[in-house]
Amino acid sequence: MPLFASLGIRNYRLFFFGGLVSNIGTWMARVAQDWLVLTILTDRSATALGLTTALQFLPMALLAGQAGAAADRFDKRRLLQITQASMLVTGLALAVLVLTGAVALWHVYLLSGLAGVGAAFDGPARQAYAPEMVPRRLIPNAVGLNTTSFNAARLIGPAAAGLMIAWWGVGPALVVNAVSFVPVIWALALQDPAQLHPSERIRVAHPVRDGLAYVRRSPRIMLLMFTVFMLGTFGMNFQITNALMATAVFGVGSEEFGFLGTAMAIGSLSAGLIAAKRANPRMRTVVTAMTGFGVCAAGLTFAPNIWFYAACLVPTGFFALTAMTVANASVQLATPPALRGRVLALYMAIFIGGTPIGSPLLGWVGDALGARWTLGIGFVSAFLAVAVVVLSVWRSKDFDWPHRSRADDPEFDHIRHGEAGQARS
Repeated sequence: MPLFASLGIRNYRLFFFGGLVSNIGTWMARVAQDWLVLTILTDRSATALGLTTALQFLPMALLAGQAGAAADRFDKRRLLQITQASMLVTGLALAVLVLTGAVALWHVYLLSGLAGVGAAFDGPARQAYAPEMVPRRLIPNAVGLNTTSFNAARLIGPAAAGLMIAWWGVGPALVVNAVSFVPVIWALALQDPAQLHPSERIRVAHPVRDGLAYVRRSPRIMLLMFTVFMLGTFGMNFQITNALMATAVFGVGSEEFGFLGTAMAIGSLSAGLIAAKRANPRMRTVVTAMTGFGVCAAGLTFAPNIWFYAACLVPTGFFALTAMTVANASVQLATPPALRGRVLALYMAIFIGGTPIGSPLLGWVGDALGARWTLGIGFVSAFLAVAVVVLSVWRSKDFDWPHRSRADDPEFDHIRHGEAGQARS
């Protein structure tokens, strides 16, 4: 499959480049907010940083059912415009508070939670919208390019934020984040609705129950969700672990902290480009990637200096993003369009919504036992996930489970058509 096949479609091309600008701003804001909490509002408190991160992601877990139902029921393009606008407002509010010198820690907590609500509804709609912009054969390519956009931004954003914070302070970096939402809102407005492939919009009576009913009868999706839960909850908390290692272990400044995010993004970007060319995602790829992630996380745990640590972040980012993109594409291909919003909402609630569990735990571990222990939890969880998946697949005698969409399964008729009821046991 050509690497940039989906970019030949105008609607997707607009969405891709608008999202790239927005993602750059988001990564700048993450670095700036972490630096604000660690060095300005607290005396390097890992607990405060963990709580801030948890509040950002808690709404994704609490509102998964409602967010998935909204993605299945409403026009995803309009819904995305609303969610992006809401995050623009919260980003701008934090920037103004910082620039005026009025910011307090509770402001960061509050605005993190409000931004998390917008992100909770934005995520499932954005994930489910990609297949509506491209033909089915290009879905893996579109998912891979979305990941490439996200990680190209992670390559640029942290480095730009580190330099901007060093030169002008935290406030300007937060302003850039607020402004960056404008291009994606504009890109969505410029799209041609006639060229989209929208799924049927339905009224959902039981969003959580219906999504769980489908996932419960899909062993492949259940294993993928368990894997991304372990990765997202205990492994992919580099927003915290990098900050703690940079400040508490290596004693470096904002420029080096920003460079750590860029180093990881180099590997992540490589994984995204490879994912865009991968036509048939497989479970064995997820297992291999999780094993590689565990090995690299062990290297990070015992890194003797910041340069060794930064070098380890490159393959860490590669393996983590490989596992994430293959799992995401697998779930999208295995789910019928009418259920995609709800299933992806559950997927994101498990992957990102696990952060409210992992972040405070890692923050406490960082304060009580030291920064290196926060990384040790990550590599142990990765190996545990691999062990569970391998054992489950070995028992099933089917290591490369085929992608079977259950869109025609009659027990899900009531879900596809939005009728009340429950799938048969």
